Amino acid sequence: MPHDQASPALSRFTVLDLTRVRSGPTAVRQLADWGADVIKIETPAHRAGGEEMGGPRDGPDFKNLHRNKRAVTLDLKAPAGLAAFRRMAARADVVVENFRPDVKARLGIDYPTLRALNPRLVYASISGFGQTGPYAGRPGFDQIAQGLGGLMSITGLPGQGPVRAGIPLADLTAGLFCAMGILVALLEREVSGEGQCVETSLLQAQVFMLDFQAARFLVKGEVAAQAGNDHPTTIPTGVFPTADGHINIATAGHAVWERLCREIGAPELLESPDYATGAARSANRKALNAAIAARTRTETSAAWVERLNAAGVPCGPILSIDKVFADPQVRHLGLAQDVEGSEPPLTLVGQPFGLSRTPSRLAAPPPGRGQHTEAVLAEFGFAADEIAALRDAGAI
Repeated sequence: MPHDQASPALSRFTVLDLTRVRSGPTAVRQLADWGADVIKIETPAHRAGGEEMGGPRDGPDFKNLHRNKRAVTLDLKAPAGLAAFRRMAARADVVVENFRPDVKARLGIDYPTLRALNPRLVYASISGFGQTGPYAGRPGFDQIAQGLGGLMSITGLPGQGPVRAGIPLADLTAGLFCAMGILVALLEREVSGEGQCVETSLLQAQVFMLDFQAARFLVKGEVAAQAGNDHPTTIPTGVFPTADGHINIATAGHAVWERLCREIGAPELLESPDYATGAARSANRKALNAAIAARTRTETSAAWVERLNAAGVPCGPILSIDKVFADPQVRHLGLAQDVEGSEPPLTLVGQPFGLSRTPSRLAAPPPGRGQHTEAVLAEFGFAADEIAALRDAGAI
């Protein structure tokens, strides 16, 4: 292995990372965290026009997105730099980019060009709205995709007006779907021997994430509206006040509904025809929520969480982020992980799934700009005098 990789799982694959901002780096982070040799390619410092990839290099976003990678600088607008990149692509397994659709063709790093050099190459692209179509040339941004993709119309309290999700959901899911597509293409390559192009976009990811709300429209013509904290189909499910804050209660099925009523000391709710069925509870949701809230206000959140879960009623606290990482179950799962070799010490969120034989780890902090340029180029067969010539030409 050319360096200390994060896992043996994907260590046989070499990935050239041309991505920037968030969606692309999210995709490539998945590969790096599972051991792929990810080589992040950035513009040389003398040509850089400011940070392009996840904010300032010393900021939390950049560190979170670019751990477990190596870094080289290449000026793709310089003939020597472009030639060097193509030489690397001829030996790589994967190239990932999230330029606007016209940019890669203009640079000469598009899929048809690189496929001619390396038919086994898996070439992955993330765009804002798709590689073709009436919006293909528009600049992509997470919140634009959240709005166009329907999420903001169903997020927030009824009548509140559109509300964005508290995380860049379109960016993150587009990155995850891109990584999934890359892995599917690599698996298929084992059969066909050929690479292929993987394409996704913020808009595609966001519409897919509408999931059952999309299905309700496509199958039954139902257009979902804002429901706030109330679950659209499982009732009563939502946020309820306590003596010292709020909790989530989820009631799925009649048996759980009966257990909830008994535990909150409200047997009369079971006897009311207004709440006898799921449809009745849906029609009378506002009055039902008020009746439940009158009971939950009498005890603390911790008391209700313990009591309701013991009775088989799903219930949980609503935590601020600092309390999330102090939670005993989150601590037990080891989601906050120290990055090996980082100075000063750095802790980030690790992968949300585990493998028994080839686990992931945070093996290296984010690299400095061009930190591994000479070592990586040498691994790709560049002689010392060729590397020196690239440096003299300002291409690295």
